[in-house]
Amino acid sequence: MFHRLWALAIKELLTLLRDPRSRFIIIGPPLIQLLVFGFAATFDIRHIAMVVVDEDHSHASRQLVARFVGDPWFDRVATLQSPEQARIWIDEGKAMMILRVAPQFEAKLLGPGNAPVEIIIDGRNSNTAALVMNDAGAIIQDFNQSWLHRHGSTDFPAKLLMRAWYNPNLESRWFILPGIVAVLTLVITLLITGLSVAREREMGTFDQLLMTPLEPFEILAGKALPALLIGTLEALFISVVAIVGFHIPFTGSLWALMVGLWLYMLAGTGIGLMISSLAQTQQQGLLGMFMFMVPAIILSGFATPLANMPVWIQDLTLINPLRYFLIIVRAVFLEGYTVHDLITQYLGLALIALVTMWLAMRLFKRSTA
Repeated sequence: MFHRLWALAIKELLTLLRDPRSRFIIIGPPLIQLLVFGFAATFDIRHIAMVVVDEDHSHASRQLVARFVGDPWFDRVATLQSPEQARIWIDEGKAMMILRVAPQFEAKLLGPGNAPVEIIIDGRNSNTAALVMNDAGAIIQDFNQSWLHRHGSTDFPAKLLMRAWYNPNLESRWFILPGIVAVLTLVITLLITGLSVAREREMGTFDQLLMTPLEPFEILAGKALPALLIGTLEALFISVVAIVGFHIPFTGSLWALMVGLWLYMLAGTGIGLMISSLAQTQQQGLLGMFMFMVPAIILSGFATPLANMPVWIQDLTLINPLRYFLIIVRAVFLEGYTVHDLITQYLGLALIALVTMWLAMRLFKRSTA
């Protein structure tokens, strides 16, 4: 019995290794994902984009700012004159933190009270914001100890005031649940479209479908419409549950969310139809969806900030539709964005949708030839 099992195992192994597609599946995706995830999947916070607003312009304020600028975790991206000028940097995602040193900072340090230092943090990613708060607090503490050592005071001179915009209490649900809307919508869309053509081939009805008067475009459109309908209903249901059941604020425009959702599902449908047109069986379709979904989630900003990733990986995320819709759904939920505010994200999704639908059509026509 052992010899028979061994012989069968050897036969299966040789069959697997002789097939070029099987060899690629065994070696290619794991190696590629290992390399990509090794660079991208990190919760460490590096190069925190910081805007400095120094309204005191004193020797003490320059010392404090120098401690932040000299810290390897912070990168000063701008020095502005007022917090109002700095707000747009956080709104547009160009900065993670605003360091504001109020007027009379040095005079208050030398007086009997405390000198406030204001830190304003982008709270949309609650985990990242908490880490930034810890780093900023450590620098302020180090500044206080240095000041106490030089001036011999008994009280901590600089008082840290922290505010988190868009998520004041840094509740992780506010960050995670809008992202869940995006991820589950993509999963549903890919499941419906990624198996559609492969199912026809596996059931033996693909040739019968080709014999109908339907053109290839009509066949793909007919398979895409159910995914768009079900995906829309699923996304709306999950959003309602998040708002009503988990009290996630919805501060933006419903139309802004719907426009982004439809473009996002068109892009996902195109990807699903591409996978299904290439797959000969439903098993291959599921494998193709898995190979796409895992990198798409990791390289979307769902859990780990895109800013932490190497530049070449950040450029790679530009072809990921989940990246754009995560920005849209979180901006609509937490920041009150409207359609006008999200034009750039819509254009990215529309371009991906056009390219993927065109490629799906080409692959489908090739498979019918």
